[in-house]
Amino acid sequence: GLVKEAMERIAQHMRASLRTILVPALLLTLLALGGCAVPPTDDPSAPEQPRKLALVDTTGRTVEFSAAPKRIVVACRAVLPVVNTMYLFPEAAERVVAVTSGNQKPGDFLTLVSPDFEGTTLMGPDAGPEQIAPLKPDLVVMRSFMNEKLGEPLKQLDIPVVYMDMETPEHYFQDLGNIGQIFENRTRAEEIEAFYRGRMERIDQAVGGLNEQAKPLILILQYSDKGGEVALNVPPASWIQTVEAEMAGAVPAWAEAAQGGGWTVVNLEQIAAWDADKVFVIDYKGDSAQVVERLRADPQWQALKAVKEEEIYGFPADVFSWDQPDPRWILGLTWLAARVHPDRFADMEVGQEAAQFFQEMYGMNPASFQQQIVPTFRGDLE
Repeated sequence: GLVKEAMERIAQHMRASLRTILVPALLLTLLALGGCAVPPTDDPSAPEQPRKLALVDTTGRTVEFSAAPKRIVVACRAVLPVVNTMYLFPEAAERVVAVTSGNQKPGDFLTLVSPDFEGTTLMGPDAGPEQIAPLKPDLVVMRSFMNEKLGEPLKQLDIPVVYMDMETPEHYFQDLGNIGQIFENRTRAEEIEAFYRGRMERIDQAVGGLNEQAKPLILILQYSDKGGEVALNVPPASWIQTVEAEMAGAVPAWAEAAQGGGWTVVNLEQIAAWDADKVFVIDYKGDSAQVVERLRADPQWQALKAVKEEEIYGFPADVFSWDQPDPRWILGLTWLAARVHPDRFADMEVGQEAAQFFQEMYGMNPASFQQQIVPTFRGDLE
């Protein structure tokens, strides 16, 4: 009995050994003969898996996505800086499905550079969750000051929100980088930033070494005439208009008096007290050059140093003014620096700067630029 039991154990062991040897060998043979197809893990024809995305927005929040958003809504007041920057990227025409439209209508410009924009849904400037949610967005982008009014209600609906500011060059570059991530096109974001930084460096090389005595005192004013009532405003010290005045090698006369979060109304007495060396006038609804002509003819303004010395100018614009923190701010900075220090920018031709900007940023060829953009020019460009 013991012998028989030992023989059975030996047989079981031999069968197990044969399975260990023969089964892998058989599988290898089948693979060699093509009888068993095992797809490689790096098959280029396999469906591409969505890439996760995480970014830090202008408020310091980390926003994560399981895949890059394909349906984007830009919903906020003062929408131009965000939506016009998005359209520096080719992906915007397909992925931006809706934008808000207020006094400054994005379509007035974007239809010139992207005919597909005509199919974009337009919402009122006060559009709320009830207008946005039915659009089924993967992402809503807005300015940070809309956080409590619109951002929080959208987050309660599990709709991702990314905030942007764009009120200074560095904020602009941060937001630009986030747009590059959202569109999965960091290369384009880097190209745009390089374009801007190259022009900033050129200006800094021209005026960066000036002492305070060589910097003229300037005044930037926003002019409005609503219902026949004229109002003059100065920008906050933290906004891009003030930052650009400093970058252009000037001293902003209004900086200490404008510490609030919005435009500050000033009267003629205050303007006379500043008595700036140069004055630059913005008009969002009309032609700033025409406003300047009216101010020059006003006896009260004729007492000002800038008017006497013919150093009052209308801030340039095309469809929109170049002072705002949308992509045109680099044109506004370039023009302002050339007006503040004309001797240091004698070879700069603003029309050529604008043509190059629209070609490199919006892909407009010279003929389209001449036909569609040049006729919209306002202000004292030359």
